[in-house]
Amino acid sequence: MLSTIADYTRLTKDMGKSLTQVATQPDVSRETDYFLSHIGNVKTIDDFLKDYRLYSYAMKAYGLSDMTYAKAFMRKVLTEGVADSKSFANKLTDTRYRQFAAAFNFAALGDKATQTAAATTGTATQYVTQTMEEKAGDQNEGLRLALYFTRKASTVTTAYQILADKALTQVVQAALGLPSTISSADIDAQAKLITDKIELTDFQDPAKVTKFVQRFAAMWDATQAQNDINNGNSTNPALVLIGGASSIAGMDTDMLSKLQSIRFGK
Repeated sequence: MLSTIADYTRLTKDMGKSLTQVATQPDVSRETDYFLSHIGNVKTIDDFLKDYRLYSYAMKAYGLSDMTYAKAFMRKVLTEGVADSKSFANKLTDTRYRQFAAAFNFAALGDKATQTAAATTGTATQYVTQTMEEKAGDQNEGLRLALYFTRKASTVTTAYQILADKALTQVVQAALGLPSTISSADIDAQAKLITDKIELTDFQDPAKVTKFVQRFAAMWDATQAQNDINNGNSTNPALVLIGGASSIAGMDTDMLSKLQSIRFGK
C-alpha cells in the first residue's frame, strides 16, 4: 500500500487522464449516457424529482447523495433558486446547495434550466469527479478526503463553511493535529480556532492548498500507522514510510502538541 501523499500525487499528476479512466468505466459511462440523453427532456422541478435515475445522478454529482431522499427539502432549494440573497439555498451554510440550485436554475430559466452547460456536461464532469473520489476512498479514505479538499478549497471563505462540511472538517482537524472530539465544542469557538490557525485566503493559492494537503496526508498516515500499532498490526507498510513505531509514538505526543500551537503557513 502506498502512502496517502504518493497515491494523491499519482492521481493528480495527470488529473485529465485519471478522470478519463473513471469516465470510461462501464457503470459510469452507462449512467452518464442516460443522464445526458434524458436531462434535456426535463422541463419542471416535478419532472426532475420524479425521474429517480436523473435526480440521483445529479445529487451525487454535487456531493448530495445522502440527501437524495429529502425531496421536499430539495424542491425548496430548486424553487427559490439563488438570485435572491434570502433564498433558501443562499441561507444554508453548505455551499453545495447553492451550486446545485445554480446548475439546475429552474427559478430563473424555467423549462430551459436543463439545457445549460452547467446542467448537462458540467454535471457529468462533477459526477465523474465524485465517482473518482469515492473509488479512491474504497482503497484509502485519506486519499478521498485529500482529493475532495483540493477540489473544494478555493470555495471556502469562512470557517463556518468548513464546519458545515464533515469532510472538510475532517481534513482541517487532521492537518492541524486537532482531536475529532473538538467537534463537540461551541461552533463559534471552533470557527475562531480555525481562523486563528489558518489564513483562509491561502486556499485561493493552489500551491498552498497542495502544501496543506501534504500536511494532512502526513498526519493521516501517521494516525493510521499509530492505530495499527495499537491494534497489534506491526507489519503495516505505512510504518516503514514514516520511520517506524518509535517515531510514530513520539509524534503522537510531541508533534501533535506542536501542531496544535502553531498557525499554518507561518
